[in-house]
Amino acid sequence: MSLQIAVLLALFGVALSSPIAQYGHGYVAPVAAYHGHEEHYPDAHPAYKFHYNVHDPHTGDVKSQEESRDGDVVHGSYSLVEPDGGKRTVEYTASHAHGFNAVVHKEPGHHAVPAYHAPAPAYHAPAYHG
Repeated sequence: MSLQIAVLLALFGVALSSPIAQYGHGYVAPVAAYHGHEEHYPDAHPAYKFHYNVHDPHTGDVKSQEESRDGDVVHGSYSLVEPDGGKRTVEYTASHAHGFNAVVHKEPGHHAVPAYHAPAPAYHAPAYHG
């Protein structure tokens, strides 16, 4: 019986001392090759046109813009009333051939300066000591 226990302990010791086969550590996931994807659109002639105006008497916000595109050329303008009452207008053109070009026009405005009123004098009730 002691021989059987000695053999079992010897086998157990050998089993613990031998390296365990570790599967999966040498595995490397394959690298996915990206070949790129390009969208091919038919040659369309891009064109649009828009405009808007804002005139808010409550806030004093007055501005407008208009723009149009025909192919690769964009024309437009925008204007606004500045805090000093003057009007600034910017006319612009953009194209691949000439880049972005803007011309600024300024019109002097008549900005009404609010009248200053001095505060009314404050009178205090007389103090009674008594």
